[in-house]
Order: sequence, then structure tokens, then C-alpha cells
Amino acid sequence: MNSISPTAQGTVNSATAVAKRKVLFLVSEDWYFVSHRLDLARVVTDAGYEVVVATRVGTHADRITGAGLKLCPLAFDRGGLNPLRDLRTLRQIVDVYRQETPDIVHHVALKPAIYGSLAARYVGIRRIVNALAGLGYVFSSQEPRARLLRWLIKPALKLALGGQDTRLIVQNSDDLQKVVAEGLMNADRVRLIRGAGVDPSDYKQVQIASERPLVILPARLLWEKGVGEFVNAARLLRARGVSARFALVGKPDPANPSSVDPAEINAWVSDGVIEYWGWRDDMPDVFAQAQIVCLPTYYGEGLPKSLLEAAASGCAIVASDVPGCREIVGHGRTGWLVPVRDSGALAEALQEAIEQSALRRQYGEAARELVVGELSSDHVARETIALYAELTRDKS
Repeated sequence: MNSISPTAQGTVNSATAVAKRKVLFLVSEDWYFVSHRLDLARVVTDAGYEVVVATRVGTHADRITGAGLKLCPLAFDRGGLNPLRDLRTLRQIVDVYRQETPDIVHHVALKPAIYGSLAARYVGIRRIVNALAGLGYVFSSQEPRARLLRWLIKPALKLALGGQDTRLIVQNSDDLQKVVAEGLMNADRVRLIRGAGVDPSDYKQVQIASERPLVILPARLLWEKGVGEFVNAARLLRARGVSARFALVGKPDPANPSSVDPAEINAWVSDGVIEYWGWRDDMPDVFAQAQIVCLPTYYGEGLPKSLLEAAASGCAIVASDVPGCREIVGHGRTGWLVPVRDSGALAEALQEAIEQSALRRQYGEAARELVVGELSSDHVARETIALYAELTRDKS
């Protein structure tokens, strides 16, 4: 279990010694909440807040309620465009907000931010935190569908972000600048909190030396996560006789239009190009086996948690030179950055990482130091609770 350090906990408690207030997290999927916000919710509870989670419930209900959090199931369809279904979802959110009457609502990701903000305003909840973990498919893709959605969503998002007591959390400085430049929100109400945070003590240190290093791509299996470029790079390196294993760790996401067809994955495995590990709940153990973590994404990332976990494990990291990845991968300091959609450049960087174990160790140690010093769950918790305190101060 991740936990905030005693020193950090003392800081949090002293900063939030107020009457007990209620925070409601709205997240589209329970697995995402468990992966990216459960540790934060525990710390928020320890700081004296009551925490409620409203989400679509799959297989993680026990993890949420077992942490002492109240769970409100929703029929959330994060990838759908069915107006009637979305209207029912919005009505459910309104009902939950009326029933729970939270002091603060904390919406995570684009669709919860829009729907949750509409529901909050309708029932009179003023204190709204919208957290965008990157701008995602809608803002990163150039597909016709994404461009249409962008045209529709930008006005709705601007409306959602309005209000004097509304704050927006972004995870990298590029997104902060873009939000302000697009006129979506004034800079004084945007907060940069880098990533979901991880507890470095939860991660085993990777064994750098290996005769046949393991390279993994840990992510939802979307084309825009660079899955195709990863497979192409593996083919190139295999043809050169470079000795390494390549594995995809994750699963397709049918709710996203960029999802990889499982038949493609099976073909790559049959050809011997990659291994397919599927979805794993034991990611610290996975990272402990992988000498190199690769994320050749061109998706609209925030700060990928997989890279935080890789850095906490001391893995070498090869990633795209894009917003979010740049927050943790400093080229030539904590890893390798490569141009997007360039399988050749990716193969070159991976080959250097595979063949130079001393450099892998150097970069991995530097990346872990960065997480410990600036990107841990302690930092995220302190910054988030300080934001809650800012919203509730003198506004009872």
C-alpha cells in the first residue's frame, strides 16, 4: 500500500486542521481510480476529509471500499457518443451530487470534467476541481472523428472550467500553456501538479545486468501509444541480431478508437517479434524484471504513470519527445527521447540502451532520484490538499 511519509503527513494534517469536509471523486472507470487516485484518496481521508468515489464499477469495488471510501456506482460510458445514454449518465451524476452534497467535487479526465461540472453547477456545488491527465485522443489525434469532437468539446470544456471557485489541474507545463493559449481558462486558476505520483518504496530495484535485456511497453494498447513503432523497432533490432526480449504489457481499450486489434497482437506473437503479457495487477514486479521501459507515444499524455513507476524502479527509459514524457525523461540525463512515429530512431535508442548496461544504470539512478525528490505521491498529496484548502478557506 502506498502511504504518505510521516513528515509529509504532519505537514498535511497541520495545513488542513479544519472541520471535516467531504470530497467526491468522479472517475469514469473504477480500475483507473484504483491505479491513479486511490493512494491520493487515502491520504485525503487521513487528512480529515470524508471521501466518496462515483464511478463505473467493474472488478475493483472491494479495493475502493476496503480503503474506507464510499462507492457510488454509475453507468459511465467514457468512449460513447450516444446522447440518450449520456443524458442518463448526467442525470445519475446529478442524483449522486444531490444525495452526497460534497464540499468539493474532484473530476478526473475530460468527460467527467465536463459532465461533472454541469451537474455540480445544476445542484449548486461551487468548489470544483477538474484534473486532466493529458488532453488525450480528442486533442492529440488528427483523425476526422477527433477533429469533429474537438470542435464540439472545446466550448463545453470552456463552460466546465468557468466559475471563480473552479480549479484545473494539469500534469505538464505544455498542457498548462495550451489551456491558457486556447482561452479555456485563466492562468491564475490552473495548477500544475505533475502526475499521479508513486511511492518509491513500493518498487523493487531492477537488476540492470542481463545477457538478454527485457524491454517492455506498459500501456493501454492504443496505436497512439506507439505500439506499431515499438513492434517495428523490435523487428529492426531482431534483424540486426540484437539480443533482447520485447513485451507489450497492457490490453486493448475498445472504448478508444485508437485501440489495437487483438488479432494484430496475436500475429506479432506468432511471428516471434514480441511477447504479450496482457493486463497485470503486479506492476512493481513487472518493472523489477524489465531493464528498459519504452513509451513511443504520440497520445495527448499528462505525465504517464508507467514512466513514474519505471523511474521509481530504476529502469532505463526510452520515450517520445512529447509533452508529459519530457517531464520525467531528460535526454542524456534520465533516459532517451526520440522523435514521434520514427521507428528507426526508436530502434537506435533502444539498441544503445540494450547494449550499454552502465549507461542504463546511470540513467535509471538519476530517474529514481527525480521521482524521490519531486514526483512522489507525497508531493502530489501535499499539492492537492493545499488546493482543497485554498477552495474551502473562508468559504463555508
